Amino acid sequence: MNQSGKELSVLYKISQTISSRQHNISGLLSEVLQIMETDMGVSRGTLNLRKPGTDILNIEASSGLSNSEARRGQYELGEGVTGIVAQTGQPQLIPDINASPDFLNRTKARGDQKTAFLCVPIIHHKEVIGTMSIDLPSREEEELEGYFLFLQHVAQILASAVSTIREENEERTALESENEMLRRQLGDRYSIDNMVGNCNSMRMVYEQIVQVANSAATVLVRGESGTGKELVARAIHFNSPRKNNVLVSVNCAALPENLIESELFGHEKGAFTGAQQQRKGRFELANGGTIFLDEIGDISPAVQVRLLRVLQEKTFERVGGNETISVNVRVVAATSRDLETGMIEQTFREDLYYRLNVFPILLPPLRERKSDIMLLADHFLQKYDGMYGKNMKRISTSAINMMMAYHWPGNVRELENCLERAVLTSSDGVIHGFNLPPSLQTSDETHTNLLPENGANLKQMVEAYEREILIDALKKHRGNAAGVARYLETTQRIINYRIKNLGIEPKNYK
Repeated sequence: MNQSGKELSVLYKISQTISSRQHNISGLLSEVLQIMETDMGVSRGTLNLRKPGTDILNIEASSGLSNSEARRGQYELGEGVTGIVAQTGQPQLIPDINASPDFLNRTKARGDQKTAFLCVPIIHHKEVIGTMSIDLPSREEEELEGYFLFLQHVAQILASAVSTIREENEERTALESENEMLRRQLGDRYSIDNMVGNCNSMRMVYEQIVQVANSAATVLVRGESGTGKELVARAIHFNSPRKNNVLVSVNCAALPENLIESELFGHEKGAFTGAQQQRKGRFELANGGTIFLDEIGDISPAVQVRLLRVLQEKTFERVGGNETISVNVRVVAATSRDLETGMIEQTFREDLYYRLNVFPILLPPLRERKSDIMLLADHFLQKYDGMYGKNMKRISTSAINMMMAYHWPGNVRELENCLERAVLTSSDGVIHGFNLPPSLQTSDETHTNLLPENGANLKQMVEAYEREILIDALKKHRGNAAGVARYLETTQRIINYRIKNLGIEPKNYK
């Protein structure tokens, strides 16, 4: 491919990158520099942005620089070549940086070899918002002029994108501040207790919570185990007029049949063996507030009769007592059982069902809300990163593929447990496929489909692990073996050797 064709290809890749990176300036600029390094042979590059309202330029993204070198790259207007370009708005081409008195080498990344330095302004609406610079090994002047003109084209493309992202981020920050104020005023009605999800079915759940919260209506929350039914109950309570009163939770399935009546309605002293003193039940304790009856489908027919009376008349008697007690309690029930089948089989009372099912809310299983899996995974990653202080950075592609392919019979609760385990077992700040539980492992993702049936082959297992690390690094560096070598702190020769042996095609990850 000739130089002109190569430049068009690079400009196309940069345009594609800009369209996919909607809100992250640093990520956008880093990918642009990676493209320049991979496709144009740039040995070192920096993108400096001017802090709004100041005369200071900082390196926002770089390639070929260590973190400490990048941190040193701060310039004021008029200071060094970068500062002069930012102040004047005029690009500069320096064939040999060692011969330029204006070049400060503030990052301390250059040696004594002859290197060309090209620096152009990033201008938006006649205002310099930053600079873009690259290092090139010594070349003929005509070739350098071609790179110089191309760099100016790239800066023009970036100017609009960077300004747009900045404006959008400022608007988003203002909107988030406004939303935060509204959430405080409305009691976090859409996200109480870390309710996470943005699919259509979850949006409907949020709307239903808002619709029913201010009423005294009985709510029946339905969904499989682990879908977050108790979170819905808490959201309803804390967004209701009862939010300053108590919320009492009862897991009906966890209580023995002979004790559930006493737990719900209390008992008098001497009502049964072991009843040494009077005890208030959960309904009495919840007076003025909300009671959450989880797994309501598991209660016995005898208790169903007493519960029906409480729902109808708001009165009951303690076990062994004659005094009628009146309560003002809002009931939220939940079940993972098929109550309709229970009515047919006469294990669940029909009249109780209709008393409970005043306002039904159906929570979808996680397998039906695939778009929320990564949203939830990121939420749990941050939660357990903070809890265990692991400094987690991201989830690898192989782990994402495994999570998206899995059917999640345990729903959100199972996903949370998987992420907690993965955070605990991660040693490099990244969740890899091998950090996930065995139930999520597949032969396609772990490359173990060819292992012998009578046991694991150590060589193949090590290669599978090495393959995942290399592919992950190649994706990060857009198929650039030199970048992978720096990232993994080894030589390019070793990386190329391992890539060839493992049959990996770097071009697939550009």
